[in-house]
Amino acid sequence: MNQMLRMTAAAGFAALATGAFAQTKWDMPTGYSDGTFQTQNVRSFVDDVARLSGNKLAITVHSNGSLVKMPEMKRSVQSGQVPMAEMLVSVLSNENAIFGFDSVPGLVGSYAEARKLYNAARAQLAETLDKQGLVLLYSVAWPPQGVYTAKPITALAELKGTKFRSFNPATARFAELIGAVPTTIQVPEIAQAFRTGVLDAMITSGATGVDSQAWDFLKYFYDTQAFLPQNIVIANKRAYSALPDDVKTAIQNAAKTAEDRGWKMSEELNGTHKKTLAEKGINVLPPTDAMKAELKKIGETMAAEWAKRAGAEGEKILAEFRK
Repeated sequence: MNQMLRMTAAAGFAALATGAFAQTKWDMPTGYSDGTFQTQNVRSFVDDVARLSGNKLAITVHSNGSLVKMPEMKRSVQSGQVPMAEMLVSVLSNENAIFGFDSVPGLVGSYAEARKLYNAARAQLAETLDKQGLVLLYSVAWPPQGVYTAKPITALAELKGTKFRSFNPATARFAELIGAVPTTIQVPEIAQAFRTGVLDAMITSGATGVDSQAWDFLKYFYDTQAFLPQNIVIANKRAYSALPDDVKTAIQNAAKTAEDRGWKMSEELNGTHKKTLAEKGINVLPPTDAMKAELKKIGETMAAEWAKRAGAEGEKILAEFRK
């Protein structure tokens, strides 16, 4: 018996020496369901962190806003309530215009351009978050945004007076510029909002349309490709800094992989999502000439407003993007 106890104790000390009992556990909220590619990518990210860190860091994902709702995520990470979260960066743009770099209609027209814009903005974005006690780990774009309606339209002006979903300050401003009433609704509540008459129309991606099963309450999707909003994954700077160097390296390597994988997933799924919408009964249509003209005008207005609010920092991002 004594021999067995000595062997057990020796094994325990060996485990401590190798860090087997030094596991750190983090919670990570995200506002999206398990069916979205963003959440699937997040889950692959946390699996990679566990593997690359030798299981020294275990991250539990809480999807669909079940732990923290989207509007509270940044504050929750800053305060240390949770050490990490995934969120839509543009929901923060009222706080600082830099956070709205990705949501100016017409500024980018492809994934390549969206990635170039992100690369131009990344250093400024990371610096702004760092000053707020946060670490930027990675960002992934959603597919291009299109307009969903219950009835066919030939111009955005026909949506005047409708209750139009907004999910960030940019989409609220977009709604105002077409004469609609901006109504803030998070992704998990979209279906209920349409069914109960809280919403009449929205601008969002094919991915969100599929995730919310938009065919149950809407009939038209106009593929305006207005902009490609981005999700960011952030960590509490103090919690991150307290990690061993090898774990921080694991996080950074996993983040780089997740960013590349996520952008690729988004682009590959863009066509698939639109195909699914069509198969389920949604009329997937290109924007009319009138819509294109309206979007151009709206984009010019919002770009000027963003540049004014973003100041010299915004000018630097745009100059880098336009090189």
